[in-house]
Amino acid sequence: MLAVLTPLASSESGGSSFLVSPNLGLMIWTLLAFGVTLVVLNKFAFPAIRDALDKRVKMIDDSIEDAKKAREESDALLAEYRERLKDARVQADEIVARARKAAETHEHDSSEEARAKRAEMLEQTRRDIDAETRRAIEEIRSEVANLTVLATEKVTGRVLTDADQQRLVDEALGELDFSAISGERRN
Repeated sequence: MLAVLTPLASSESGGSSFLVSPNLGLMIWTLLAFGVTLVVLNKFAFPAIRDALDKRVKMIDDSIEDAKKAREESDALLAEYRERLKDARVQADEIVARARKAAETHEHDSSEEARAKRAEMLEQTRRDIDAETRRAIEEIRSEVANLTVLATEKVTGRVLTDADQQRLVDEALGELDFSAISGERRN
């Protein structure tokens, strides 16, 4: 209370403001109050504030460290993901290449198989035509032989013996050219 009254008394007596004019008593009390406040703060408040700040700094450092670890882990996972993606693309390209090759092989095999089947069918058709031609020629020869025998019997008016019939048929067939029918050439 003395500190409050002293500035009031000096302001009334001199008429000047106590804040502007230095007063030795006020300075001592102010310094004493500041020192006591500083000691009390050092004893009770500053250690608590320092502990709180230290905890806050430690928490921030831990957070930064955790963030660094998380980033390193995420970078590692990203690198692993990219590597797997690259491997998957390589495998996909290999699968596509194998499928193309298999398709080309299958197409080539199918084409070759179709060619072989066609050639086989053509050969079978040729054999069938040749067999049918031979059978037709044999029928024609038989008909010619029968007609020759009948014509000879009518012309001669007698029945021919087997030997005569054979001789006449051989002569008649020798005169006919069956090579044009069978596709063969006579030499």
